[in-house]
Amino acid sequence: MSARRFIMTISVAVLTLLGSASSVHAQEDDTYKFDIGAGLGMSGYLGDANESNMYRHPGFTGNLSFRYLASDRFAVRGMFAASTLSGNTADWDNALPDGRQYSFKSWVYDLQARAEFNFFAFGMGETYKRLRRWTPYLTLGVGCALSSTDGSSAVAFSLPMGAGVKFKVTRRFNLAVEFAMTKVFGDHVDGPDLSDLYTIKSSFFKNTDWYSTLALSFSYEFGPRCVVCHRID
Repeated sequence: MSARRFIMTISVAVLTLLGSASSVHAQEDDTYKFDIGAGLGMSGYLGDANESNMYRHPGFTGNLSFRYLASDRFAVRGMFAASTLSGNTADWDNALPDGRQYSFKSWVYDLQARAEFNFFAFGMGETYKRLRRWTPYLTLGVGCALSSTDGSSAVAFSLPMGAGVKFKVTRRFNLAVEFAMTKVFGDHVDGPDLSDLYTIKSSFFKNTDWYSTLALSFSYEFGPRCVVCHRID
């Protein structure tokens, strides 16, 4: 083999390796704009039929969500959740008027919009950003809750607030554990019979119900951001 052909062979090999490295680097720097996910877990209730231990009668919760990943620290999340709630006034010592006792079982369907803040820059690759594969986060939002109890239904505004931990299994798949408390600005989550046990008229802030969720969720990211950015002075 001549020296010229040897040099050309080496050059081609080097260019091929550089191209492969560049491709891998581009893949490592890929970030995404959206994710979709689902979660399952346990629900609890605080209200007229349960004043302390929210998981005295644990229920089921499930959710579907869509996120806009504004950055590695912030996200906006739309979520639809369905939860079962139950309670019994016989579980606590307070005496109700006329010695009455009540129990209920209900479904709550909640459509929410939330903001999320990650304590650490969340992601993989892009080492210059000091991304981490896990992060604690906080979430706060607004929603509209529809409750259904024994054929009776009611609609009220809701205020979800929570905290959790996210973990990136791969570049696109994430796991999260989240605990959330939701204040419902209404007194019919536990049914109409429990809306005025002490003859105290309900108001926007008074005699309202709460429910909680503890859920494990997974999500899948999609919609790559621009990998090659062109600087314009």
